[in-house]
Amino acid sequence: MAPLKLDPIDLKILDAIQRDGRITKLALAEKVGLSPTPCWMRLRKLEKAGIIDGYHARVSLRGVMPFTTVMMEVTLANHRQANFDNFERAVRNVPEIVSCWSIGGGVDYLLKVVARDIDAYQRLVDGLLERELGIDRYFTYIVTKAVKDATVFPLEALAGDFAQE
Repeated sequence: MAPLKLDPIDLKILDAIQRDGRITKLALAEKVGLSPTPCWMRLRKLEKAGIIDGYHARVSLRGVMPFTTVMMEVTLANHRQANFDNFERAVRNVPEIVSCWSIGGGVDYLLKVVARDIDAYQRLVDGLLERELGIDRYFTYIVTKAVKDATVFPLEALAGDFAQE
């Protein structure tokens, strides 16, 4: 299926709802310069095309409980597709691993782990190593401060000539 052609109004709709997923239909229409019905139809089109994955609340974990964020680099011992598939399947089932990216440049994966504390993180790593997932090496980086942790994508900057007028 070909990607949906987006115009500047579509990008405005996406920008508005990623900043405020609870925006009313009327406020969204006003923000993007459309009447409510055409705006709602565009929003539904974006949802049906899978461009909008869902609507979520961003929980301030620091306000709920203490936690530690750890970035972890992982290199696998073997680089066959089955090794990657096995590791990725295991990672998807560990709730404390909140993000995992397959990367190039000498390391196979970069993981973002949220754990209660360093001891809990180490127990998680020990568990991964005991499962024999093919981890050859891993490096741990403790996050001491979140300087920027964006959840809003810079759509206009990324779109460039992509958006149709």
